[in-house]
Amino acid sequence: MLVTCLEASWDLCETDGRATALSSAIPYWRIRIEERIAKVRALIGRLICFRSGNYRPRIVRTVRMAFAGTNVSLPQPDIMQKLTEYIDDLKQRIAAWGMRIGQYTERSTRFNQNRLFESDQKRPL
Repeated sequence: MLVTCLEASWDLCETDGRATALSSAIPYWRIRIEERIAKVRALIGRLICFRSGNYRPRIVRTVRMAFAGTNVSLPQPDIMQKLTEYIDDLKQRIAAWGMRIGQYTERSTRFNQNRLFESDQKRPL
């Protein structure tokens, strides 16, 4: 691996740049959760559009896909109540995912500050 990387580069700085470009500072699980949050926010937006009276084909198709696998269909009289409950459920999921990211960030910051303090107590954080 090292031989192929060194043969393809001209100097050490370029090799170092390639090595750091491969690894991201943000962990992959966090990126996955943020993508999931973005998708659910888009879904909530479309469900709210449907609830407010927007019956365009793309919105209706999204609502049908959201309720696929359940015994909820669009012509039911209580569809708006079930829609509101589903939107609330999705918002709670987003809050839980955000809390997970926040807890990790807080723990990581605390860990790094403790490590810095142990290494050099006179240096300000």
